[in-house]
Amino acid sequence: MFSKPTPKPDNRSVSLPMEASSSGGAADPAARNRPRPASLLAQNLSVEGSIQSDSEVQIDGLVKGDVRVEKLAVGETGRIEGQVTAETVEVRGRITGGIVAKLVRLYGSAGVEGDITAEQLAIEPGASFEGRSIKLQRPKPAAIPAQTASGAS
Repeated sequence: MFSKPTPKPDNRSVSLPMEASSSGGAADPAARNRPRPASLLAQNLSVEGSIQSDSEVQIDGLVKGDVRVEKLAVGETGRIEGQVTAETVEVRGRITGGIVAKLVRLYGSAGVEGDITAEQLAIEPGASFEGRSIKLQRPKPAAIPAQTASGAS
């Protein structure tokens, strides 16, 4: 008549890979250097707000907000309305707003309305760019004053 209830699985015992874990323990160096998968914002998706990531992001939809990522790829259907900051930016779609990056590449289908601040800028024939191109100047390391460097006793 009575039966013992079946125990539910304990979800707290699920372990995460070392790179996804937020514990303070030492992780395997090979796991830390392993490339992280890219994130994709699909064509049928729109986001209102900022996006931030320390890895690669592919945008094929619409973003109304600032984007700050390691590497950004804007697909032909992708659109960004906001400021973009990244190490590398590849644009095949549209960006309305400024771009700050080490390397920017505008492909033939790209359209950018805004200033581009970059160390390297490549623009393919057919790309549309309306704005200023500004050379990115990385700050030089602070010089050590001569008094301190001489090792005063």
